[in-house]
Formats: sequence, structure tokens, C-alpha cells
Amino acid sequence: MTYASIDFTIASGIATLVLNRPDRLNSFTRAMHEEVRHALDRVQEDRSVRVLLLTGAGRGFCAGQDLNDRAVAPGAPSVDLGESVEKYYAPLVTTLRTLPLPVICAVNGVAAGAGANLALACDIVLAAQSASFIEAFCKLGLIPDTGGTWALPRLVGPARAMGMALLGERISAEQAETWGLIWRCVPDEALLPQARAMAAHFAAAPTKGLAFTKQAMLASWGNTLEQQLALEARMMRELGHSHDYREGVSAFIEKRQPHFKGE
Repeated sequence: MTYASIDFTIASGIATLVLNRPDRLNSFTRAMHEEVRHALDRVQEDRSVRVLLLTGAGRGFCAGQDLNDRAVAPGAPSVDLGESVEKYYAPLVTTLRTLPLPVICAVNGVAAGAGANLALACDIVLAAQSASFIEAFCKLGLIPDTGGTWALPRLVGPARAMGMALLGERISAEQAETWGLIWRCVPDEALLPQARAMAAHFAAAPTKGLAFTKQAMLASWGNTLEQQLALEARMMRELGHSHDYREGVSAFIEKRQPHFKGE
């Protein structure tokens, strides 16, 4: 598939997906959704991929939905936004959450609306100091979709989540880090170098253990303590038989760097 709205590469175990509509702040169209879906299918199918890095081109990360792609002119029939969520945004969030590998998001500029919640659907979010997050839905009479109503209260608590959703105020990257909305705010010039270094780290890490960690963390929201302890036991039993666990122990005893296969 030839991509017009994104750039996508796979090299050295790292899949890099760049939203590439900088003239529209990388806002989503139907065509862009299809390209992103195709790229993520490739990530799932390619066993060499150990980590996904997501970022944006130009001065913004993603401004959410391109309203020109589904604008409602005066007197025109309304559009079914629920269908848009069901067909595009919900599967996108679900895919990122369930990928059996770490997903890093490097927020290089404004992340607004669905763009903000797309970033929050990733496992680790780095943001440039000049970046910001805006839950802009309230300005259009909508709700924070793309998993926003699920992620926000879990990340920053109900009071801050409600304020972000109802007021739609710009949250700086520094404030986002202080609130626990993201992992880290970094100087603009350091964003991509740090994101790529982190991706290289994960590409050489024990991927199966990281994938199980991700699954366990997400499962914990719906589990009792007893259920979570049982899940940990099942996962540890399986990981204890893995190559990477044996390699990690051997490398520790032999005082050398481990060589993980990610299996």
C-alpha cells in the first residue's frame, strides 16, 4: 500500500508511524484512518517488530478529526458520529491497547480532541516542552471520544478529568507531566532522540514480559485483588518457561549483557 497521509517504516525491530498531514495539523480523514489501520496490521503481522513509535510531522501531533472531512453545512443532513467512532476511533484505540509490545507516543506539538486521546491510548507518552493537550470536544457540543472518558479519570483523577472535559482548556506538557497525564516532558530538541533511544531499548528488551506487563496493568482496572493475583501467577508461570527469562538469569549470573529474543 502506498501511503499519502502517513509515513511508516520498520527497521531494527522498531516500527515508526508518523502522522503526515502537517498542513492540517495531522487531523484524521477517512483515508488517513485506513492507512493507519493498514500500518498497524503490518505491525501485528511482522514478528520482527518489538516496539511501535508514534509521532506527528510538522508543528503538531494531531488535531483530532478533520472537520472538513465530515462537515455539516447549514441545511445539510447530519452525520452519524457514532458510526465514525465505531468504525475508526474505537478500533484504533483497541488495537494500540492490545498490541503485544510497547507503544511509545512522541507528542511533538498540539494534541487536541481525538489527537489528545490517541496519545493517551499509548503505553508511554513523551511530550515536547512546547506541546499541549486540549480536550476540545466540549467546544463542539460533543464528549471526549477515542477512549477519553475512560483514560482521563484513570490518569489524572475525576476532578481534573472533569475540568479538562468540560472546560477544554489547553494543558501544557509540563502540567501534563505534573498531573501524571503523560510519562515525561522533554525539551523540544530532545523529543525524537529520547523517543528513538527508548524505542531502541525496547527493541532489545524481553518483549513477551513487557507485553504481559501491559496486559496485566490494563486488566487490573476490572479485577479484584484475588483475580489479579491469579492472573499474575498464570503469567509468571508462562514467562518462567521462556527463553528470555533463562537468558536474563544467565546474563545476570555471568555478569554480561543479555540477548533477548522477545519470544
